Amino acid sequence: METLLIYLLVGAAAGTIAGLFGVGGGLIVVPALIVVFTAKSISPEILTHMAVGTSLATIVITSISSVRAHHKKGAVDWRLFWMMTPGILLGSWLGGITADWLPGAWLQLLIGIFAIAIAIRMWLSGLRHGRVEEGAGDLPAAPLLTTAGGVIGWASAIFGIGGGSLTVPFLSRCRVQMQRAVATSAACGLPIAIAGALSFAVQGWDNTQLPDWSSGYIYWPAFLGIVVTSTFFARIGANLAHRLSAKLLKHCFAILLCVIGLRFIWQNLNLIRALF
Repeated sequence: METLLIYLLVGAAAGTIAGLFGVGGGLIVVPALIVVFTAKSISPEILTHMAVGTSLATIVITSISSVRAHHKKGAVDWRLFWMMTPGILLGSWLGGITADWLPGAWLQLLIGIFAIAIAIRMWLSGLRHGRVEEGAGDLPAAPLLTTAGGVIGWASAIFGIGGGSLTVPFLSRCRVQMQRAVATSAACGLPIAIAGALSFAVQGWDNTQLPDWSSGYIYWPAFLGIVVTSTFFARIGANLAHRLSAKLLKHCFAILLCVIGLRFIWQNLNLIRALF
């Protein structure tokens, strides 16, 4: 019962933060589940993979409501979506395979570095708040969009995110209007989550260290607890976002991501020392 309550709280926190900061809850779900799975004494060799796989599975559910909302407003560029989706599906599947090859400690180290990189980007974005950023180039041809989708899907699956922190900047630089970039990114998050979650389920299917109630690297009790609360609290977070300073919010979340990233890097510092 206590563990279920923790999963409900993780979902509430992830949903609120996703609504507040306009980013996917995966940036919170993955670190939180790593902590919870460590406390549950799940094998260190697989707990990070389970956190990422479970996060991707939750994104399948949460992204559906997000896509529906954006579609009703006519903001999704479906032409862009269909050009990027073949690459996204392949890249996300390969991302699951790549993550399975990585030891858990290396995966945590990469997640920590990624969290800090996103934090720096959010901090700089907060400093530029109020200025209109122009795209840096024209929309690429379909093959390049498919390739970009593959890279975004691959990286997103490794880190257990819906890809918004990668897709939105890419589309924005391609001169896609910001509202359409955000909406199209939300749509792209669905194939990322589906292909990534399936890949993590398949890669971990025969692992003998998995706890009960797992399908490969997807842990269903955590999945259910998170999806029950995340969607509801995302609305609360979105409402709060309109009452608080956008600049302050970005800076606060950047600090939180830095703390998370530095924690993972510090815990796996021996890997960095071994390289030098």
